[in-house]
Amino acid sequence: MRKTVFTIVLMSLALSHFSCSDKVEETYVVNTPVYLSYTDLRTSFSVKSAEVIKQPGKIYFKDDFIFINEYQKGIHVINNSDPSNPQRVSFIEIPGNVDMAIKGDKLYADSYIDLLTIDIGNMDNITEVDRDTNVFPYIIPEFEAGLLEEIDENKGVITGYTKTERTEPFDGDQYYYNRFPTWRAEFFALDAAKVNGVSGAGTGTGGSMARFTVYDNYLYAIDKASLHLFDVSNAANPEFEKQIGISWQIETLFPYNQMLFIGAQSGMYIYSLQNPANPQFISEFRHATACDPVVVEGDYAYVTLRGGNLCGAIESQLNVIDISVIEAPELLESYPMTEPYGLGIDDEVLFVCDGKDGLKIFNASDPFGIDENMIAHYKGMDAFDVIPLGSVLLLIGEDGLYQYDYSSLDDIKQLSYIPVYSN
Repeated sequence: MRKTVFTIVLMSLALSHFSCSDKVEETYVVNTPVYLSYTDLRTSFSVKSAEVIKQPGKIYFKDDFIFINEYQKGIHVINNSDPSNPQRVSFIEIPGNVDMAIKGDKLYADSYIDLLTIDIGNMDNITEVDRDTNVFPYIIPEFEAGLLEEIDENKGVITGYTKTERTEPFDGDQYYYNRFPTWRAEFFALDAAKVNGVSGAGTGTGGSMARFTVYDNYLYAIDKASLHLFDVSNAANPEFEKQIGISWQIETLFPYNQMLFIGAQSGMYIYSLQNPANPQFISEFRHATACDPVVVEGDYAYVTLRGGNLCGAIESQLNVIDISVIEAPELLESYPMTEPYGLGIDDEVLFVCDGKDGLKIFNASDPFGIDENMIAHYKGMDAFDVIPLGSVLLLIGEDGLYQYDYSSLDDIKQLSYIPVYSN
């Protein structure tokens, strides 16, 4: 999912035995969209018995339950009342789902261009209670190679492609200009536990890769360039309020201390949430182009920058940014990393998912000596994102869900593991 690379490969022209009278032809791969009609999309919600995890995405936690996105398929529900023995409860089928957030006992999830509100107060009776249609940008999914055939949005949402080779007479005047795809905005987001569902109070906790977050009575969601605001004062009936332009290639949201920190490929943007209905720009910190989640604690923001591929050309690194003067964030120190993705911070304990180099845990009390204060390094996994919960760490990776007890930093223990099953 996150490693897929957009490429447009132009197939070579058949130019053998060329002369003024010869016909020149071009051969290329065509990706023809496969559509799911809007009618089928909006009648596709269902709750099934627990399924194995095959392609994990975002992770979320509330009360004693873990919610794991199955990329563009739906959400796995896991009862985590005993972190040493988590139990898969059910699978919520939501085509096109990537992100989620929870307020009280209502779960908000994207379904391609729609926003779903799902009642999870009773895990034996999960129901869709509201659907806001056409509130997110139309998505053109990734494709590996070739050219994209013309898109007809009237046919529905695109769920994938069929590939064919096509050979046509070559018109030098037309060349390839009409066959390049037109890119559009892509929408990639502790209370007392109950036995049979989540409580009707409070909000949940997302990871650092989240594009959805709930603060006060508002759900915030981002696409590639904008912040979408939904009034969720009536949790069962979200009302779209406004869309605020931020910057191109924004990626993650992190609320902290009446502020919203937005990670982008070009930097970190800070907005005031003193009036949650009207976020106000405070400042920004610019960096070289790189994929960029952010977490915050106290006077410091921690940002992982992942270079290479579509994320940029810089070397991968961890940045520590001084935000004690919030109007003028300043870089304090940078540390080399291998392939960093999500991260988390809890009482100066910093957790970094370093991709194929696994999970790294640091004592971050000295921002200038983080690399000299590694507490633990767990290899043998491809780590994606984490949620620290005071004493238990949730980690989602390409190979599954891990949980660690870090109540004693001198004796961190793995509690459990739910594997990913790939066909």
